[in-house]
Amino acid sequence: RTFGGGTKLIVDLGVVRPTLTVLPPSKEEEKQNSATVVCLASGGFPSNWKLGWKVGGTSTSSGVSHSLEVLGTDGHYGWSSTLSLSADQWRKAGSVTCEASLSGQCPVTQTLNPDRCS
Repeated sequence: RTFGGGTKLIVDLGVVRPTLTVLPPSKEEEKQNSATVVCLASGGFPSNWKLGWKVGGTSTSSGVSHSLEVLGTDGHYGWSSTLSLSADQWRKAGSVTCEASLSGQCPVTQTLNPDRCS
C-alpha cells in the first residue's frame, strides 16, 4: 500500500502457496487437431513461484508460454501458463500436470486426466 508521502509498506507474508486451476482444451479446439491447456495460479506469495508442466509424468518445456505475474489487491500474486499440444498428444498423454515450484518449498500440483475429460 502507498501512503500520503509515497511510503510503500511491504507486508511480509512469508510464503503463501498458490491455488492452481487447470483448464482442459475445448472440444471445438480438439476438432482443429490442437489442444491448449491453461494453468491458472492465484493467491501466491512471493512472486517468484515458477509454473511448469508434466505430460504423462515427464517434464516438458516445448509448447509452453508463461504470463507475467499480476499483483492482486490483497498483495498476493497470480500467474498463468499455457501448454500447446496436438489433440493426439492430449488424448494419449494419460495425465497433464501443472506444477508451481519455489525453492525450498514442496511443489503445488494439479493434474488433469484427458481420458476423464471426454
